[in-house]
Amino acid sequence: MNAEKTRNHMRINFYILTLAFLGSLHVSIAQETPAAKDKPNTINQQFEDMMESSNNFQEYKVVKRTTLDRLQANTQDSINAFKAEVSTFNGQLKERNNKISSLNTSLKETKNTLEETRQNVASISFLGIQMSKSGYKTLMWIIVAILALALVFFIIRYRGSNAHTVAARKKLAELEYEYDDFRKKSLEKEQRLGRQLQDERNKVIKNPKN
Repeated sequence: MNAEKTRNHMRINFYILTLAFLGSLHVSIAQETPAAKDKPNTINQQFEDMMESSNNFQEYKVVKRTTLDRLQANTQDSINAFKAEVSTFNGQLKERNNKISSLNTSLKETKNTLEETRQNVASISFLGIQMSKSGYKTLMWIIVAILALALVFFIIRYRGSNAHTVAARKKLAELEYEYDDFRKKSLEKEQRLGRQLQDERNKVIKNPKN
């Protein structure tokens, strides 16, 4: 009985730590979205409901196993959702990299075309319109400027998305590390408590009068 209550107490502590990481990760990923209203049935709300509905035993909280299992499953779902968001960010980064590469290629081709035109022609037909060399050069530089601005825009967006993705990956790695460490320590403590309980049982068997 005591060992089970101790495990419940340890699991509650784990969920507190998990909720703290999930809250921090949610804030990091949601920086570009409007402030969201408080939503019912969040992990934090479920945890608070569990604490309110559980019974007290000395300085511990006695929680039903089914309640803990449900909260653990919901927490794992949240972790999986954040992993999916990180995967989505990776896809967006790849798409933006492709756009930047395409813009670089277009910019280079435009510059090459401009240089060839400057060297070979004095009067140019552009889209069926006869233009002077200076007018064509001005038009080309306008196009180059537009492409350069578009390139700068995508680079800025790429850096912002990359920073959020790196932060999300870091926090997810920290959360998984803390979770593994907690499971290891919980197992060690449970084994130690089991040995202590067995020792106490052996003492009772050897000294029944006490």
